[in-house]
This record gives sequence, structure tokens and C-alpha cells, in this order.
Amino acid sequence: MPGYTEPAAKPGLAALWMLGAICAFSSMAVAGRSVATELDTFEIMMFRSAIGLALVLAIGGALGKLGEVAPRRLGLHFLRNLAHFTGQNLWFYALNLISLAQLFALEFTSPIWVVLLAALFLGERLTGIRLGAVGLGFLGALIVARPGTGGDPVGLMTAAAAAIGFAGAIVTTKLLTRTETTTSILFWLTLMQLGMGLVAAGWDGDIAWPAPHLWPWLGLIGAAGLFAHLCLTTALSLAPATLVVPMDFLRLPAIAVIGALVYGEPLSLPVFVGAALIFAANYLNIAMSRRTGVTAATHTTKADL
Repeated sequence: MPGYTEPAAKPGLAALWMLGAICAFSSMAVAGRSVATELDTFEIMMFRSAIGLALVLAIGGALGKLGEVAPRRLGLHFLRNLAHFTGQNLWFYALNLISLAQLFALEFTSPIWVVLLAALFLGERLTGIRLGAVGLGFLGALIVARPGTGGDPVGLMTAAAAAIGFAGAIVTTKLLTRTETTTSILFWLTLMQLGMGLVAAGWDGDIAWPAPHLWPWLGLIGAAGLFAHLCLTTALSLAPATLVVPMDFLRLPAIAVIGALVYGEPLSLPVFVGAALIFAANYLNIAMSRRTGVTAATHTTKADL
């Protein structure tokens, strides 16, 4: 839309929504490990999307929000969901191959891609301080991951590739929030990814039906995945992508503790060193935003036309 003006950023409120996303993503990792030994990643995504779609219809109907859903910008919805579907499948595949701290740390290479994509397609400013904050957070993630010192190489490469898909999903979500409501974004997310999951899981004519003990975990994956996207989408509507994404770094120390308590994964000094750098990066980014009163400039992108 020519002449579109981004509303003033609200970093504090965005941070609260990102806290909800951190809790949801962490619980989804634990549930994903519990089902990944019996279901493949496409089946997990299919059942997750089916549960998510049911929740969107039920909650959206109860709140009278389903009227917000309209077949607008379906091409952008498809690109957003294809990027996320690809990234999430790779993420689930790596889940049982490497430690949770390594998985989340490598996922955090996505801010590098987000910064570049946001500058190209969202018109967001790239200041030296913001680039420095993202670089500092990425350095912390690398210290936690300690590439080359352990972990399945395929799992490490798969987790790193997943970050590119997540970065594409974040940027396209930011574009969608300019014209679409959260209900509409979540509806098309679950519906389109349900279709993608059905095709990917059923191309060989063999879709496994979950055993009874897996359904609570699948329910948690579906609910947590939907809630995580609600939180992320809302946060992205309140602040620029280059500010919201570094907040997500807080997931790393949280999941490292969960991995240690639940799975006995080592909680070593590099985890705390990396976490300290990540916290410093988040503080620097948010402090800069508050000091300068960040608002996005008026701009037009090809996706708006």
C-alpha cells in the first residue's frame, strides 16, 4: 500500500508477548521429543496443524473473530507458510539428534537473515548499534552451540538450515501484519500447513495413526505452536522485526536449563557465557529503541503493491 506508515513501536509490550512465545516454544520442544520416535516430522506437522485449525475455529468463533478471515494476499500467506513448514520440519528432524541448547542456538542464526531481509523488504533501518546487538547475540549462540565439539553433524546442519526458513516466515509475517489480523494469519497458517502436511506425509500412502499415549503430547504441540505464533505475530505488530527477534534469544538459557533438568544434558560454563552475551544483546537493542523512540519510516515494498 503506497503511503503506508508503520505505527510507533512498543518494545515493552512486545517483550511481554515474546515471553509467552518463549514458554510455548520450549514446551513444544519437550513434547516434540516425546512423539518424534513414533511419528515422522510430516506427520507431526499434519496433526499439529489439524489441532491448531480446530482451536482457531473454536476460539475465533467464540470471540466472533472469524469474520476477519478473508482470501486476501493468499500468495504471501502461502510463501510465509511454506517457509515456516520447511523450517519447522527441519527443526523437528534435528530435535532428537542434538542437544536442546544446540538446536535453539543454531536456530538463532535466523536474526542474521532477518536483519538482511527486513532491510530489503520491510525498509527497516540498519543502525550500527542494532547490527552490533544482533552480532553479539549470535556470538553467544555460537558459544553455546560450540560447533565441532559434539552433536550429530546432520542434526547441526539441519538445525542451521531451519533458521533460514524461520527467518523467511518472520519477515513475511511482518508484511502480513500490515493488512491482516492475527486471526486471519493463524487461520491460513493452520489450514495451509495442514494441506502441506497431508501431501508430504501421505505421498507414499502411509500415514501413521498416533497411539493413545501420544495424543496429549500432540495436543500440547498443537496448542503451544498456535500460542507461540499468536505471541510472535502480536509482538511483530508492536515492534520492528529487528527488535522482536533478538528478544527471542532468551529462549536459549531457558531451554538449556530444561535440557539439563529433563534430559540430563550438560549445563556447562559456555551455556552461561553465551546466555550472558545474549542478555546483553537484548538489553542493548531494547535500550537503544527506548532512547531513540523508534518508529518505522514510511515506506513501500513490492509486497504491498
